[in-house]
Amino acid sequence: MVSVDDFRRKAAEAIADARMQGALERATAKFREGRTRALAELPDADALRDHFKRVRAATLARLAEHLETFEQNALAAGAQVHWCETAEDAARLITALAAQHGARLAVKSKSMTTEEIHLNHALEAANVQPVETDLGEWIIQLAHEPPSHIIGPAIHKTREQVAALFSREVGRPLPPDDVGVLTAEARRLLREKFLAAGIGISGVNVAVAETGSVVLVTNEGNGRMVTSVPPVHVAVMGIEKIVPTWRDAAAWLALLARSATGQPMSIYTSVITGPARAEDPDGPREVHIVILDNGRSRALASPFEEALQCIRCGACLNVCPVYREAGGHAYGNPYSGPIGAIVAPLLFGVEAMSGLPQASTLCGACLDVCPARIDIPRMLLEWRAVEVERRLVPWYERVGERLAAWVLAHPRLLRLVRRLAATGQRLFLRDGQIRLPGRWHPAGERDLPALASRPFRDWWRENA
Repeated sequence: MVSVDDFRRKAAEAIADARMQGALERATAKFREGRTRALAELPDADALRDHFKRVRAATLARLAEHLETFEQNALAAGAQVHWCETAEDAARLITALAAQHGARLAVKSKSMTTEEIHLNHALEAANVQPVETDLGEWIIQLAHEPPSHIIGPAIHKTREQVAALFSREVGRPLPPDDVGVLTAEARRLLREKFLAAGIGISGVNVAVAETGSVVLVTNEGNGRMVTSVPPVHVAVMGIEKIVPTWRDAAAWLALLARSATGQPMSIYTSVITGPARAEDPDGPREVHIVILDNGRSRALASPFEEALQCIRCGACLNVCPVYREAGGHAYGNPYSGPIGAIVAPLLFGVEAMSGLPQASTLCGACLDVCPARIDIPRMLLEWRAVEVERRLVPWYERVGERLAAWVLAHPRLLRLVRRLAATGQRLFLRDGQIRLPGRWHPAGERDLPALASRPFRDWWRENA
């Protein structure tokens, strides 16, 4: 549950954490600068984004057809395809596959979808040890925390905190200033896990219908280890991760890394089409592809269908003034930031995530940077309308907003209220700022600017 009060409380905690604020600002600034530079290198980035928008919209319009084509071609390539309606169905299926193969250790590549279905908890309950192998995911697993960013799950952690976690894991102190030592220890420990694992689990960045292939992009190479060393590979994909052709996949991949980390392409792009053939030097004997709905199909043909066009690049998080202050944990689910405020109510119910559509200034920065030009501000307003309709907004806020709307609709009354407020604020002015007492202060510790002594409307009438 993430109510408005829940979000505000967690956001206030994050804002008060100076170390986290510094880590967030450094990481998101780096991502923003990288995105700007990488898109500028394209001959016509805006045209590519327009093209990709059309591809995503057209694909969703015929989603069932493309998924069926994908299934046929994946089966023909030797993969086994499973359809799961709910998160529980998917977690139950994957734990059953692990039990069927006697796996007691599962290595995982970074996957928001497996976070969504709480797969690690399900595996642990089935006596299967899950080990995250993406460095960021491994860090937060050691810290027993959820991810705080779609592509940088541990961006809120400082180097000193990471060194402390790794030191605890290896049983001796590691130097926080020597990144080489830290990464070497991580590599050594995770390689042992790759070799011992009975099952490898990954997400899916893109699924290509015309060949039944799944595509994974990583920067650390762990995705290739997860999908090639264990004898069984399970890939978990949301139904929206489909493209009809490799040409469409090329547009997806060209925008994904540029929008996410500012790279032309991720370091590793892995294509998996069925299990290993007899002539292959390595690879899994079995490949299982889990196609997950978990509420996504409810968005089709609804005001929220655009959210399914998201490619999980995280660009909207990096520019969002709310995310950059509140951090990912305030959102209370794996999908944070502006797109998370749309997706989470879709997947987990707007009643459970009622605070998230309010967690936005509606400044539109997310729409400006989205590679698929998803109109996030419009859908945030759609969710807010749903919340009002279902009476999920606290009664005092509903009354306040109706009263404000009524006043704004009557110019003479608005002028009267403004004059009264300008006079009344004198009781609370301190150095030109409004300081209301205690719980009545809407901005907490921050001061509010005072109303101008002369309304802009009057100035405009006399000077325009």
